[in-house]
Amino acid sequence: MNVAEQIVAQLVDAGVHRIYGIVGDSLNPIVDAVRKTGGSAQGGIDWIHVRHEEAAAFAASAEAQLTGKLAVCAGSCGPGNLHLINGLYDANRTGAPVLAIASHIPSVQIGSTYFQETHPDRVFEECSVYNELISSAAQSPRTVNSAIRHAVGLGGVAVITLPGDITDLKAVEHVPTYAPARPATLTPNPADIDEAAALLNKADKVAIFAGAGVEGAHDEVIALADALKAPIGHSLRGKHFIQYDNPFDVGMTGLLGYGAAAEGMNDADVLILLGTDFPYDQFLPDTPTIQVDTHAEKLGRRTDVGLAIHAQVKPFIEALLPHLRAGRSDSFLKAKIKKHSEIMHAPVGAYTRNVEKMRPIHPEYAAHLLNETAAKDAISPRTRACATCGPPATLIRSAPAASSVRCCTGRWPTPCRWPWALRSPTRVARLCRCRVTAACPCCSASSSPRRCTTCRSRWSSLTTRRWAW
Repeated sequence: MNVAEQIVAQLVDAGVHRIYGIVGDSLNPIVDAVRKTGGSAQGGIDWIHVRHEEAAAFAASAEAQLTGKLAVCAGSCGPGNLHLINGLYDANRTGAPVLAIASHIPSVQIGSTYFQETHPDRVFEECSVYNELISSAAQSPRTVNSAIRHAVGLGGVAVITLPGDITDLKAVEHVPTYAPARPATLTPNPADIDEAAALLNKADKVAIFAGAGVEGAHDEVIALADALKAPIGHSLRGKHFIQYDNPFDVGMTGLLGYGAAAEGMNDADVLILLGTDFPYDQFLPDTPTIQVDTHAEKLGRRTDVGLAIHAQVKPFIEALLPHLRAGRSDSFLKAKIKKHSEIMHAPVGAYTRNVEKMRPIHPEYAAHLLNETAAKDAISPRTRACATCGPPATLIRSAPAASSVRCCTGRWPTPCRWPWALRSPTRVARLCRCRVTAACPCCSASSSPRRCTTCRSRWSSLTTRRWAW
């Protein structure tokens, strides 16, 4: 067994099923070790090939956020692992447990300005919770074990820099047993509960603002809002965990805000921040504030906080509820929910009601239809372009009867195999005169039917438009 095979075996023991990356050069021993595992179907690891290492890092970040488990990406030496950096910043800021394997130039060449030499152990320092260079076969097992535990335990990115020649060495050190630790429950100090209850019982108008830290505490937050008769606003990352099945929802605030969330916070006597490190302090009011977070260093760094509580949201609410007074007026809550409904009805409703024949189709209407038909646990990726060939999705669109016209690389079902990459930098698209149907020239010529389903123009009468980017 060489070092590469030993590392891959450690990842298998840690429950890793996929590694995202691009095969190449100094990374080859790791890729070959992955191949020898037989893939996830045989209890091993699948190598998921991507077109760019940035996509590998974002894919690992997405997997980690969706599953809560360790995800892995890899990049070859020099530009290969440098391309990981955007995705790793995203993963580290969102607390996603990701392990990045940054392969490196031969160890004897480090420090000699060798071809494609960088210093990954320095480059990734700011976007990781663990970042170490493996310089010997004996060092590898404990460094990899430590990287896994840091990524999972602290919730962030761990980077191991791995020279290609080291991965080919014979494994010589015992591999530490990996026994995953169960997450602990962080309960609040009883004195904080008493103080929070006293403050809330004096207040007539309370607002709740929830972030991603309310994950797993949806029902408890709803119960707290019901007890306090408080509207619930949320951050962008908190939306996924609190907006659904929520009769107290008043939308989101921030640069992408909507609804009555901002107004609800401004008019409240007390604001409760639950599991959020909301960065836009200009949207936070000068209101007496209670903040609850598992990271004590985040308490009070965005706005003045009168009561900072170091705890998880769920045990905090469970401890607080029995101390809250009953018989609260719901006038404040009803006013904010009414305001939210009015705000949402006018602008959003204008694009989602009685618009079946409107052209072009507005994105609000498309999102509305998806929301109506998708399963509750559906995952909706947000992309601006085809990750393979680049044309924006809105450019390659078609009428319903020609919906089989997709990306022209052959990666998706399509009548042709003429890649956009083989065409000139200025792409050519054909639009029907009614401006409803568009497709690439090769697809439009071979698709069926040969008429636009809206204005019945034949494909031969389509006008040509150039799209440059």
